[in-house]
Amino acid sequence: MKKRKNIITLVAAVTLGTSCITIFPNRSQTVLAEKNNNAKKTKLSDKQIIKNLGVQAVSNTENDKLTQKYADIVKERNYTWENPYIKVNPYENSPLTALMIFHTDTPTEISYEVVGKTANTSIKNTVSGYQTDHQIPIVGLYAGYDNDVKITMTDQNGNQQVKTVKIKTINLPRWIKTTKISVSKNDKSKMNIGDNELTVLNRTTKQTFAVDADGQVRWYYLRWNEHIFEQLKNGHILLFNKIKSGDSKYNMLVETDYLGRIYHQYKFDKNLGGSYYGTAGVSMVHHDVAEMPNGNWLLTVNDGSKYVEDTIAELNPNTGKIEKVIDFKKIFPSDMYAKSTIKAADQATSGLGLMDWLHINSIDYDPETNNVLFSARNQDMIWSMNYKTNKLNWIFTNKPASKWPSSYRKYLLKPTSGTKYPGGQHGVYILSKKGSTMRVLLYDNNIAVTNGDKAQSKKFSVATEYEINTSKKSIKEVWSYGKSLGAANFTAVIGYAQRLANGNTLIDFGFKDNGNQSNIIEVDKNGKQVFNMTTYNSVENKTYVYRAYRMKFYPKEYVFNALN
Repeated sequence: MKKRKNIITLVAAVTLGTSCITIFPNRSQTVLAEKNNNAKKTKLSDKQIIKNLGVQAVSNTENDKLTQKYADIVKERNYTWENPYIKVNPYENSPLTALMIFHTDTPTEISYEVVGKTANTSIKNTVSGYQTDHQIPIVGLYAGYDNDVKITMTDQNGNQQVKTVKIKTINLPRWIKTTKISVSKNDKSKMNIGDNELTVLNRTTKQTFAVDADGQVRWYYLRWNEHIFEQLKNGHILLFNKIKSGDSKYNMLVETDYLGRIYHQYKFDKNLGGSYYGTAGVSMVHHDVAEMPNGNWLLTVNDGSKYVEDTIAELNPNTGKIEKVIDFKKIFPSDMYAKSTIKAADQATSGLGLMDWLHINSIDYDPETNNVLFSARNQDMIWSMNYKTNKLNWIFTNKPASKWPSSYRKYLLKPTSGTKYPGGQHGVYILSKKGSTMRVLLYDNNIAVTNGDKAQSKKFSVATEYEINTSKKSIKEVWSYGKSLGAANFTAVIGYAQRLANGNTLIDFGFKDNGNQSNIIEVDKNGKQVFNMTTYNSVENKTYVYRAYRMKFYPKEYVFNALN
């Protein structure tokens, strides 16, 4: 995450007769000299990595002005049930949302329904609690449509008043409008959709958006987003944005909500860029984030050396300070990175000589044990490590024990017969734990990057659930889906699997047909499809679906309040 200008280091000695005139570098020139020296180093100090990340809190004056405007409307109490204030796209980032404000003389509770065009596509929410000053965040509107929104007001005696308001929205923006979406199956009675769950299509670039069971767009965010989409405990979402579509790279980590209100905003990489990292540069934050029990964010980052995507950092969103970093060059054997020939493959960094030996693409924090679960695509490996001690717990990889130093062999999991090693996998996270047994889910791209199963590589991609016995260091495959789809659904990169509340699994075959399609399938526990949707992507613009999530669009923890 960075925004830098190219600068030139100049240290010249000019000899005129017997006189030597030295032109000393200015401060910015010295910084570049330090950067290039750092880039040549194998391992940097934690202090240097934090400096390289260059986290800066960024204010948003327009956002704050809008919040103050809505706070004033609440306090003035000029709007009533009969004549409410309604503002579409209240923060100018989320056009399929609205904010309704009004006052009642007695405490009432408000619920609403955005009426769907077909059965089981209405979005229903309730703002919990009996109040007199009402701030109602409305989500799930259709684009380019005069939406019917049914509002219900209930007093403490159970008496109700109901009315329908019209809310008109604008048409979809170009990068969503031109994306063809086809739904071939949607058994809504068996899908996990609840009252307000939508399928988020978090694309590799351009706008993130969400669709209902019919594939109709019901939410989108105008700022371009890359990789990161995390719903936080408070119901907010964490995104990684370009502020302007023309910016050279993604560099802003943003805590927002579905209305588009910004709560925290952090820019990364004030020190990096320039001649070593190239004109486009690299995004200092990439792929994934995990929220910790203390509210801090654990991020997958680049450290500013010649190696990329092998470091994590803990950011305190209240202070904007990096509190801890872990460089996995200091955890794993040196020959894994020193002898690696894997260059960074993405468009922004290719040709820059950066080494992507590990490629951490997912991170999951367990608050009960302080253990962290990781996936590293370029080692075809998942592993667990204690965050407090930095000590490894276990490693699962097809890399033979003989190729590991003896001190690492005790961590290697032994698979049972029929258990497949993953290859180029994504999105590993914990499903459940009981004693020394745990279950994890991941999306197995099934491509042998360095240590994957070469015999099966590229023949299919699957979502796989494993059961791990941490005391016995054993692992067995207990469920999978995708093998029957064969090579047609093989995806060399990206993808995700999400276990839903009703036991179904949502699977994103994000790079189907070399990225021309993203195929999102929901299956029940028996592997029967209940939802099948395909987006037809612009490969040139990398708009394939990086991850698909089924999300509540009004989580119970979320409260909109312009007064604080």
